[in-house]
Amino acid sequence: MPPTDKTANERSTPKRNQNDSTPKWKKTGDFFNGISPYCKISVAQRMSGVLNAGDHNDLAKKNVRRCPDRLEWRDDLPVPVAGSGDVIVRVHAAGVNNTDINTRTAWYSKGDGAAEDATWSGAPLSFPRIQGADVCGEIVAVGASVDPARIGERVLIEPCIREADGRKLETPWYFGSECDGGFAQYTRVAARHAYSIKSGLTDIELASFPCSYSTAENMLTRASVGSGDTVLVTGASGGVGSATVQLAQARGAKVIAIISASKAELLKELGAIKTLARDDDLISKLSANSIDVVVDLVAGPNWPVLLDVLCPGGRYCVAGAIGGPLVELDVRTLYLKDLSFFGCTVLEPEVFSNLVQRIERGDIKPLVAETYPLADIAVAQEAFGKKGHVGKIALELK
Repeated sequence: MPPTDKTANERSTPKRNQNDSTPKWKKTGDFFNGISPYCKISVAQRMSGVLNAGDHNDLAKKNVRRCPDRLEWRDDLPVPVAGSGDVIVRVHAAGVNNTDINTRTAWYSKGDGAAEDATWSGAPLSFPRIQGADVCGEIVAVGASVDPARIGERVLIEPCIREADGRKLETPWYFGSECDGGFAQYTRVAARHAYSIKSGLTDIELASFPCSYSTAENMLTRASVGSGDTVLVTGASGGVGSATVQLAQARGAKVIAIISASKAELLKELGAIKTLARDDDLISKLSANSIDVVVDLVAGPNWPVLLDVLCPGGRYCVAGAIGGPLVELDVRTLYLKDLSFFGCTVLEPEVFSNLVQRIERGDIKPLVAETYPLADIAVAQEAFGKKGHVGKIALELK
């Protein structure tokens, strides 16, 4: 939840050690309106952003511009306050992804939209909420236990949250789901989840990476994809799918992408050695037992054939079900072919660090299809839902 707004005098400011050589501007909490005892810039106590008001919309209607599906553009949101181990990030760019939309529409719920299991982790969803899993920005304030030298760092925020509110989480959260995210001018996160990034890419380009590319890298890590593997990717034109094509190719794997014919050439440019149409007969096009790893983002009624094309000992990993979450499994196929299944949600600890290194080395490139101002998030998410793009749709904050 957004922190309770307080005046600067109501917030405690640490006493300055006379022997401390840290510049005073980094430690004057009251002058900088108290967003942190260690702060770089002066900010108002209010910020602009997009609020998901949910079913508990009892907020004042002043300064409100309505967006579809209970989203509201607000100019009077309280700026978050850093806890001891937190950083405050000035958000420069964010991204549109399925996770934010699925959370808002309760797609994750198996109880017909029941709030009790409507989040990424299965925990109850609380409102109001600032969503936004993809963030590129700059650290402008740090908590008392964080090195003030981090102020000014350009960062990407790891969306899989293992620490929040000064405690380690038993079940990881997702940024912008169980806690506030990046659809606002400022956001708060535990310092360990703000990764310094050194890159010549723009903020918009960098904001295309966190959610989709970490999901893709996590699946490939879990399935131990390496040189010589043949990987089949469903839904290859989306953010996660196109990221998977690049990341698998960077590992030395051969990638086959399932995609609409109009997008085939672009996927080949990204590294796919072959593309197939969504309605192709996979057995006739590929033959049975020909694929080492299936990366599935679609599921749906054609799901059983994905197991048929897997070779004995093959690996199936999944992180999406845009074609429908309910599938039919012949268990004999699973055990007679010695297949391994990987449901991929929580990131392995090394995944985001490895992703940042790949970005900095230039192993992968951003694929930004369209860019919108954050205030036009409703238009951006509508375009996202039409699935006419390849890659990511980004949101810019001024």
